[in-house]
Amino acid sequence: MLGIHVSVPVACFRRGLAREYLETEMIPPPSTCYGFLLSLVGETDRRRHVGARVTPVAIGRPDLSVVLRTVWRVKKTPLGAAGNTRPDYQQLLVGVELVIWLDSDGEVVEGESLESRVLAALDPARRSRIDRFGGLSLGESTHLVDAVSVFQPDADRKGRAFLLSERGRLTLPVWVDHVGSAKTRYVTGDLASTPLVPPEPATLPVIQPK
Repeated sequence: MLGIHVSVPVACFRRGLAREYLETEMIPPPSTCYGFLLSLVGETDRRRHVGARVTPVAIGRPDLSVVLRTVWRVKKTPLGAAGNTRPDYQQLLVGVELVIWLDSDGEVVEGESLESRVLAALDPARRSRIDRFGGLSLGESTHLVDAVSVFQPDADRKGRAFLLSERGRLTLPVWVDHVGSAKTRYVTGDLASTPLVPPEPATLPVIQPK
């Protein structure tokens, strides 16, 4: 299992049912973490590493703020009529620090694992071979990552990890249907206070379509 340390100055992990008031989760969903890792290694096929287990661990507590911003909404309007943009309030997290745990043992696609590709992307001697494009963000494309590195386990520090639980109080997506929402897949879990060491693999959400 591999740990990746990530820091983001400003981020929003928008709740799936948020509409006029754009609330944020306090941690990124597993699907967001998976998309971030794919971007890091330059992978454009999100099915390439299906079966990987991914979960975030929050270190500390970021500040929460609210901004008024212009939001795009996809809807039909008469030709030439305005209406696809409107101002809405959005919650932002300031000073996000995370560890993302990644376990590739369950990947179902043959070839190099996501773990090994992430290690290559973070290795100064090998990262020049990575073919990727665009800014590296976590969540919205404007919320750029400040730093990312391999994390060394530290039993003396603690964080809040999203771990699977059948009766968990938190429901987060592991696979998002970007055309509608019928095929979005969710898992339930809890934010558990744990040392910053690899958790049991079975407690990590699996990235898998519905």
